Amino acid sequence: MFAAQSISLLSKGLLIVLLTRYFLTAEEYGLLFFAISILSVTLLFANLGLAKSAARYLAEYRKTDPSQVPHILWSTLKYNLGTIVVVSAAVVLFSDPIARLLDEPRVAPLLVAGVGYIAFSSLKTFVSLSFQGLNSVDWSAKVDIVANVSFLVFIVGLLYLGLGPLGAILGYTVGYALAVVVGFGVLYFKFFRPLNEGSSKEDGLSKRILRYSAPLTVTRGAVMLDSRVDAILVGYFLNPVAVGFYMLGKQITDFVIAPATTIGFSISPTYGEQKATDKLERAASLYETTFEYVVTLYIPAAVGMAILAEPTVRLVFGEGYLGAVPVVQVFSLYVLLRAIDKITNDSLDFIGRAGSRAYAKSATAVANFVLNIALIPTFGVVGAALATVITYVFLVGFEVYLIYTEFSLSLTRLARTTAIVCLVTLGMAIPVLAFEPFISGLATLAVAVGLGIALWSVFASASGLLSFRRVVSMLR
Repeated sequence: MFAAQSISLLSKGLLIVLLTRYFLTAEEYGLLFFAISILSVTLLFANLGLAKSAARYLAEYRKTDPSQVPHILWSTLKYNLGTIVVVSAAVVLFSDPIARLLDEPRVAPLLVAGVGYIAFSSLKTFVSLSFQGLNSVDWSAKVDIVANVSFLVFIVGLLYLGLGPLGAILGYTVGYALAVVVGFGVLYFKFFRPLNEGSSKEDGLSKRILRYSAPLTVTRGAVMLDSRVDAILVGYFLNPVAVGFYMLGKQITDFVIAPATTIGFSISPTYGEQKATDKLERAASLYETTFEYVVTLYIPAAVGMAILAEPTVRLVFGEGYLGAVPVVQVFSLYVLLRAIDKITNDSLDFIGRAGSRAYAKSATAVANFVLNIALIPTFGVVGAALATVITYVFLVGFEVYLIYTEFSLSLTRLARTTAIVCLVTLGMAIPVLAFEPFISGLATLAVAVGLGIALWSVFASASGLLSFRRVVSMLR
């Protein structure tokens, strides 16, 4: 997963730079992600919580009764294909009314072209989560590599042919399709066929998958409301250019939290296995260690992101995107919150607390929606970023509380580590802040980043916060 995320970072980062600097104007960039935000909301109904529910039962039956694995995969896939057909037909049918409702007629053809995006993105989610449930995250990683490298090749190729935002959506579709072909091939030959011994499906298994998918669907709906509807509201209240600024800020955030995403995705099934075997102390120790490394990495990263936002946007993406600078600065706190969320939320699903998480996510998503409506007309695109940060404070706090109730975490240990990290961050931030006015090009920007990393490494090692040998061991 670390290798996959590294390749993903490189390809996504290069793709963003190419889109913003060479192929799309700020308005076209905003229009593209305005359409993708709408398509992502429809993905909720194509995915529901089926793939995540299947992953939970795959993790369980992989240990207790492997002969049920093919039945879980096939039942879930059939349900998923049915939802994809229904949602795709609805998008084609209602593309024009949606465009008129949002007062943006240019989005209609992008939605129609996005039907393939919906289908293959949904199936790619099924494949990745199936590998996660089977504790074969290395194959999830390889599927991600195929997708991200394909995005770069096909999106840039179609944009080079002059297809604009439409070409970008088609490029995403081809990338997802190739990843799905690889993923299904591996699932079939490595897991489905070897375990398909003709045993009958356990009574009620499909119903349990559907039942457990209900709270997960609520959670996914809340995630979409929280992460995509805000961009749609920015486009509705403001314009596609503002959407571009907002989405650029979010994409930079996604770029920064990739290591936390890797760790969270990789270790989440382990919590379920530890709970199933009643090894709660071991699970608590694993979470505490993960939390410590995440705050050690992301508190300094958040501060550095806030300090270097203006020169980074200006030099990397161009002066046409300087409107994204305040968004990036507000999202610097969101980086820390989301990193903690990434190592916590999947874990709750695997230990059977999906229902509690669904209630919390739903409440914060509704609050985020209301705050967006209240803050965007007053504060513009920054208001949308503020709404996200405010609601995530409460969400992440509740998620950590749920983990605490399950594993009896040492809050003293976590608080002590966080306090030391804040002191280390202060020692790193002051020199970087002093150097920031002298940044005039990419070389001096790289020097500033290198200075921050060097100071952080020295202070973190000297304080005992970070053992590079333990980091390598943990990743392995």
